[in-house]
Amino acid sequence: MSDTSEAAAVAPTGEETVRNYRPGYELVAERILEFIGESSLVPGDRLPTENDLAGRLGTSRAVVREAVKILSALGRVRAHKGRGLFVADDEGMLTASRWGGFFRPTDLDHIFMLFEFRRVQEMAAATLAATRATPADLRAIEVAVETCRHGFVHDQVEVFNQADEDFHVAVAGAARNSFLVAAVRDARRLQRQSSNFGLHDTLGPRSEAAVEEHAAIYEAIRDGRPEAAADATALHLDRTLEDYRQEIQRRVFG
Repeated sequence: MSDTSEAAAVAPTGEETVRNYRPGYELVAERILEFIGESSLVPGDRLPTENDLAGRLGTSRAVVREAVKILSALGRVRAHKGRGLFVADDEGMLTASRWGGFFRPTDLDHIFMLFEFRRVQEMAAATLAATRATPADLRAIEVAVETCRHGFVHDQVEVFNQADEDFHVAVAGAARNSFLVAAVRDARRLQRQSSNFGLHDTLGPRSEAAVEEHAAIYEAIRDGRPEAAADATALHLDRTLEDYRQEIQRRVFG
């Protein structure tokens, strides 16, 4: 095999480049999460100092400090002045622990798996909602759809994002299954951690499409069509995942 052929054989594909892409501070944030998991630390446990973490991870204290800021925003660690760094004991950390490990919001594979999980849970929720939703449930879903639309039209990101949250939780609530509600809430909490890395912080054409997809899900549930509700939910989540994939590619390739 020629040198050129060998290079072609081992050169990373565009998809591999996207999967391996990490800005320095994101990579260090991920490695701190891995350290917490490998060390079996639990909420309330003390972490090494920033200097010690920098030494362990082979990076600078400045990069560790930026990583800690991210992890604090995600609810994974807490910095107490004069006391040091601690594993957080709030909802962000507990949700991640509940699902069998530490979700890494910078890891594309984890994002894919999370969407796969959401797809299963939310298709089931929409199916049940189409046969169980009360008038009050339908009204809550409808209001969330219209508020999402209002947020998009008026370029109000926070309004749109909160209404998007309300929509998915309202559909789960209409399924009348507390376990599904808990699963949907937890998965969305984890997904919001990826949003903190700038993967979903603006409104664009995809947001407008999401509003119409919400409306299609609502109409299927309202009309008592379980299969249509499940199909509309699957389409919505598949398209949202593709949006994440494209945004990450944009960040990598510019």
